[in-house]
Amino acid sequence: MTIPALPYSSPAQLADALRNDGFALVRPQDVALLAGCTLDQLNALAPSWDHLEIDHYLKDGGRYRRRRHSCFVQTGEDLVQAPHRAHWQPVEYNALHGGMRRMFEPVAPAIVASPAWTQLLRALGDVCSHVKAAPAWFVEAHQFRIDTADGIGRPTPEGAHRDGVDFVAVLLVGRAGIKGGETRVFEADGPRGQRFTMLDPWTLLLLDDAAVIHESTPIQPLADGGHRDTLVLTWRANAFQGDD
Repeated sequence: MTIPALPYSSPAQLADALRNDGFALVRPQDVALLAGCTLDQLNALAPSWDHLEIDHYLKDGGRYRRRRHSCFVQTGEDLVQAPHRAHWQPVEYNALHGGMRRMFEPVAPAIVASPAWTQLLRALGDVCSHVKAAPAWFVEAHQFRIDTADGIGRPTPEGAHRDGVDFVAVLLVGRAGIKGGETRVFEADGPRGQRFTMLDPWTLLLLDDAAVIHESTPIQPLADGGHRDTLVLTWRANAFQGDD
């Protein structure tokens, strides 16, 4: 059986891919190129995923998710961290956890101060600006670890969804000792879809949140300590969710 090639886009193609297909998948080396840093510099961020805090808000009773969360505002090339705040989504976009103000521990200051972190967020915000004009982007950054300590971990317990923002980035930071975690992207108002599994650290999935819905399938352990780490970033024009 021939496995179909993944639908990768180059950095120069990202804006067109978002406009035409609603999503873009980017190789790790192209993510580094886009951010103006090296893969080694991005990989230097990865150990911070070993220090995330348990997510106590999971309504399915699970303890398989750890996370940190911080917010930023990008105006042109200026990216500044916003005062620490709760994460909020309406129930229309997150039927499981919407309507709750969920306060998580912030991303570690050393990570926020890293040039690779700043360059990555700013570069992806610039891509968003090429697709949609906005006076400022209100950016939320989520570090996630989904583990298999209890036998199964659910990257998207809310199921296939939109996030209620303008753009979403899902970056695979690492996976170890697991199977599953297939990514699925489908047209919000059409029949087309793509299914693939991100395997290489710093592979990027960039989404137009109005055009597509997305989910990741559960993970199961292949070895002790199995887990999947991701960085999820969202961009919303005008305000953070819950502020307008």
